[in-house]
Amino acid sequence: MLKRNIAILLVAQMIAITATISLVTLGGIVGRVLAPTPALSTLPLSLFVVGTAMATVPAAWSMSKIGRARGFACGAGLGLVGALISIVAMTTASFSTFCLGGLFVGFAAAFSQQYRFAAAESVREAYAAQAVSVILLGSIAGAMLGPELAVRGESWIGGAPFAGTFLGIAVCYVIASALLLMLREGGPQTHAPKTGEIRPLGEMVGRWIFVVPVLGAAVGQGVMVFVMTAAPLAMHVSDGHPLATAAAVVQAHVLAMYLPSLFTGALIGRFGPGRVMLTGTAIFCVMVVIGFLGREVLHYGASMVALGIGWNFLFIGGTTLLAGAHRPAERFRAQAVNDFSVFGLSAIGSLSAGVVIQLFGWHAVLWASIPPVLATMFVLVWTRRWYATGRPGT
Repeated sequence: MLKRNIAILLVAQMIAITATISLVTLGGIVGRVLAPTPALSTLPLSLFVVGTAMATVPAAWSMSKIGRARGFACGAGLGLVGALISIVAMTTASFSTFCLGGLFVGFAAAFSQQYRFAAAESVREAYAAQAVSVILLGSIAGAMLGPELAVRGESWIGGAPFAGTFLGIAVCYVIASALLLMLREGGPQTHAPKTGEIRPLGEMVGRWIFVVPVLGAAVGQGVMVFVMTAAPLAMHVSDGHPLATAAAVVQAHVLAMYLPSLFTGALIGRFGPGRVMLTGTAIFCVMVVIGFLGREVLHYGASMVALGIGWNFLFIGGTTLLAGAHRPAERFRAQAVNDFSVFGLSAIGSLSAGVVIQLFGWHAVLWASIPPVLATMFVLVWTRRWYATGRPGT
């Protein structure tokens, strides 16, 4: 059962990231063509992030009621709806319809973000970090396939540029839905007694053992989205670097987000998730320093690679810590709070990035990234006893 679940979730993760990266690659380009004003060109991408934040709680709630398999399949169905809406948007040249499609793909992403939790639940707690890392490896394939699908699908449907891309995404979601229905329910971390174990929400979240993983993952994701959204605009619009170069830097960043998953689980097993997360905040500081050193392609590239690696350490470390920060019966509630925090902050980062880069420039983006990173670093150091001496009671 364990290998079957991990294999299914790995393929589903690859499909989800393929769809996401395709939308990220095309969102600004198509948005600029369809939007009534260039200032709204990134709105479809921002609505994708907003949709993810909006659907985190309903995604967790639905899976607590109908199970992981059917819940994940419903999430893939929402992605299919989003892809079909986007096809209509391409054929009718409708900006508002394209925004709606982005919102629905965001809804689907809220469900796919819980693949990592399902993977962690499918193995013994000692192997949770490795399971999460394996699932995120599917993102590497998605990061490579997404841009290819975006480019190659441009001319598949005559008279509707990029409609073929979204048709390909729709097919991917159909495949994902069929696979996810074969997911087996339950696992080593889901069979503990549940009677009388669900605490009030305030009691569950008001503990450092819960706050630390949520803060780490939320700041990691929020800062990453904020900087990643602004960087291509700074490179291409402000500094005049070719669009293809900016796209290559973004692709390098995405690969840097997921390639460390090959060894992040092993690092967490050796040093503990807290130390790995602290290293992630330090790498974010390196990202900021490199960004201030210059505005050449090398500076942007190195800074974005550091951003990806720092995100990986914070995100996987936070997910691993979260697995031990709640009781088995509370897992859906805990995961909903975590993902709402993570993607709520991401939505704020995505929506504010364009404003900050437009009004204040690239250096303002870097300055704005420093306070949340330093705050997270301080909390990790101050609460180091929680992860240095073993997990306290939950």
